[in-house]
Amino acid sequence: MGKVVEHVKLTSLFEPEKSVEVEAVIDTGATMVVLPKDIVEELGLRKMREVKMRYANNKVETKPIYGVNIELKGRSANLDVLVEEKGSQPLIGQVLLELLDLIVDKTRKLIPNPASPEMPIMEIFMETAYNSAVRSCSPKSLRASHTPKTLGVIGGDGLDKTLFTLKAYRYL
Repeated sequence: MGKVVEHVKLTSLFEPEKSVEVEAVIDTGATMVVLPKDIVEELGLRKMREVKMRYANNKVETKPIYGVNIELKGRSANLDVLVEEKGSQPLIGQVLLELLDLIVDKTRKLIPNPASPEMPIMEIFMETAYNSAVRSCSPKSLRASHTPKTLGVIGGDGLDKTLFTLKAYRYL
């Protein structure tokens, strides 16, 4: 199988007039977005924090995280990116693909999720109904039911995904 490579627009969060367009490898096995240091410097990106990174060979290093706006297939998101050596290949990982609701199809092309072709659908899994319980101001205590209730599903391709799951609460 060949590599999936896509045209990506990167824009500085703090200086939106600074942007660059690059070819990036789409790696569904990777988690983060990785940019070479020369692109980070060209955009004047600001370091947000540092994290410990574990590579595939189990080597652990402390790496800086920068914030950037990434546009891909007409969809965009502000995202944390890792920085590697100058001249390294820009890489798009699964976090951005999930945020933008993009998938790699059978023909190895990056496409919008067919379930949401116009705009990304965010999946929200709620564990508590906090606001509704607080507003009622009842002196009775709450107890969680262990049965999640599905509020909606997406799909239709036989592979339905739960869109909203809510644990029901009831008064004792």
